[in-house]
Amino acid sequence: MSTESKCPFHHVAGGGTSNRDWWPKQVRVDLLNQHSSKSNPLGEQFNYAEAFQKLDYHALKADLVKLMTDSQDWWPADFGHYGPQMVRMAWHAAGTYRTLDGRGGGGRGQQRFAPLNSWPDNVNIDKTRRLLWPIKQKYGQSISWADLFILAGNVALESMGFRTFGFAGGREDVWEPDQDVNFGAETKWLADDRRFHAGASPRELDANLAATHMGLIYVNPEGPNASGDYLAAAHDIRITFNRMAMDDEEIVALIAGGHTFGKAHGAAPEAHKGPEPEAAGIEAQGLGWQSNFGSGHGKDTVSSGLEVTWTTTPAQWSNNFFENLFKYEWELMHSPAGAKQWVAKDAPEIIPDAHIPGKFHKPTMLTTDLTLRFDPAFGAISKRFLENPQAFAEAFARAWYKLTHRDMGPKARYLGPEVPKEELIWQDPLPAATHQPTAADIADLKARIGAAGLSVSELVSVAWASASTFRGSDKRGGANGARLALAPQKDWAVNQRAVQVLPKLVEIQKAAGTASLADVIVLAGVVGVEQAAQAAGVKVEVPFAPGRVDARQDQTDVESFAVLEPLADGFRNYRRGPVGAPTEALLIDRAQQLTLTAPELTVLIGGLRVLGTNFDGSTQGVFTERVGVLSNDFFVHLLDMSTAWKASDASDERFEGRDRQSGALKFNASRADLVFGSNAVLRAYAEVYASADGREKLVRDFVAAWTKVMNLDRFELGSR
Repeated sequence: MSTESKCPFHHVAGGGTSNRDWWPKQVRVDLLNQHSSKSNPLGEQFNYAEAFQKLDYHALKADLVKLMTDSQDWWPADFGHYGPQMVRMAWHAAGTYRTLDGRGGGGRGQQRFAPLNSWPDNVNIDKTRRLLWPIKQKYGQSISWADLFILAGNVALESMGFRTFGFAGGREDVWEPDQDVNFGAETKWLADDRRFHAGASPRELDANLAATHMGLIYVNPEGPNASGDYLAAAHDIRITFNRMAMDDEEIVALIAGGHTFGKAHGAAPEAHKGPEPEAAGIEAQGLGWQSNFGSGHGKDTVSSGLEVTWTTTPAQWSNNFFENLFKYEWELMHSPAGAKQWVAKDAPEIIPDAHIPGKFHKPTMLTTDLTLRFDPAFGAISKRFLENPQAFAEAFARAWYKLTHRDMGPKARYLGPEVPKEELIWQDPLPAATHQPTAADIADLKARIGAAGLSVSELVSVAWASASTFRGSDKRGGANGARLALAPQKDWAVNQRAVQVLPKLVEIQKAAGTASLADVIVLAGVVGVEQAAQAAGVKVEVPFAPGRVDARQDQTDVESFAVLEPLADGFRNYRRGPVGAPTEALLIDRAQQLTLTAPELTVLIGGLRVLGTNFDGSTQGVFTERVGVLSNDFFVHLLDMSTAWKASDASDERFEGRDRQSGALKFNASRADLVFGSNAVLRAYAEVYASADGREKLVRDFVAAWTKVMNLDRFELGSR
């Protein structure tokens, strides 16, 4: 017998085969439990915005400037300046963002945790974070790691002579790895292009991914499958950067701007690198990739396997990247690590060595750098930047700001003295408030809405359609702005029933003149919920916070907002055809984006069903004869053993519930309904509301969860 099998503590907490091992298709209700107060050492009362306001911001920046040239023996600075590696750290913290679901990005400090802290593309960034630790230690909780990563990148650029567009704080740390971000299904880092659809032309990347390989931020710098094909690389570059909200000009500016500084490291074959941080021994204390080549750092550093320095001034802003790119012809070569890269033909040795004074090298480039010259569209932009350095500098400043702030949401969340005054279209701008409704105004509006002849289902549906666009991932969407009345949201199939209610609400809003349409839409939901609760015999006053404003169409980037259209919305029993994921999994995904807990998800589904809010007005999941009454009928009938369920279509998406004895049809349901009876965790919550003493609790809990969703985008109220 092995020693391990004799250990009396072999069955430690969390050990053994898990439920996920036994039942891998089990719906991930646990995703709704992420980042709870139990994992937060600062406690629920900690307010990061208040802590940040007390920060000595200028002293912090001064300390960061000093750090840039304070080279440490344990990890010496290339060219005597840590700026380039700070820029890389900030870029890679922010660069995981993708527009499809708004997840990723630098807004939560996730680079501290797996998998990001151990991605091959983040090799040796662990050293950069350790260089920052003394500063983080000094300023404590007044600056989050998430903000510090990005600010360090900004200060690095400024200390190397570049004028940035600005900086905003407000990124609040979390204390455990995100479990909801899909970075791909591969089981091997940097595997071949398995996430591209076989036989597709052009190469078609899975829609939910924003990098060509597991473990990369964007694309393979050696070209597709390390082919050295710089023209083929253009497709991959575009598709990945586009999914991070960047157009061609921004792509060129970012790549060239980033490669104006520093170098890539490939002093020796990668076999010299030790395991990544998550696989390293306990004595490594969270560091990884420890190299046994030479000194293991400095001139002997092995990171990406590429050994490239792009400019003659790698610690100073210049236009030299484009100057070199167009001045020379390029010849394919291999780095000491064996990676494909390019060297300037017949060029003098003008590039300074990072660590040996007086030593110089020929200019070198990555395969993906050459793409910026030889792809026709990229090439035209690059040529313009070559001839107009100021245009390049401005484009890089704006693109860098967008890269590092894109996942922060509206400008209302931005903190600090360097927030730019200019509001940009990707920040989903809103006009200044023009209405300040009083309590009397609100009472008058509620009376007008109540007398408008709209049903509870209509009132609740329109408010839910407006507010439930919110994404907790990048803080976009929500009711503020009344964008339900604008393209593209007014044209979404899932919203058509709700949009039909808008003309009456617009009429009420204009006649009263005391509140925005956005407020009136939410207030319609308030009226509907109060009516439904009263019909159930429970008198409640649904909280309402006025102050929303109405966006204009020109403040709404139609293409950018299009990604908010749901593939499925289980709250309204909507699914847009085959989407490659089970309906119940998509429901959990939607709930997680709405920052809901599992109990909140449960009570909202039960309430919305009996209120008749299905997107098409169908009876799916409407397990009640009292539509419009905020009852617990959904749960009572779902858990009633007198009903037997059977699939009614070939896709197992629709079901019929029939009386076990007579066979008579009682109900229709979707997977988003039946999961509350089939999943053991969700069933446990459903039982609470189905109980005889659960009726009033359902109303109270529904109102609380409803109000939360209505206010998710009201950052000025204190929610961040």
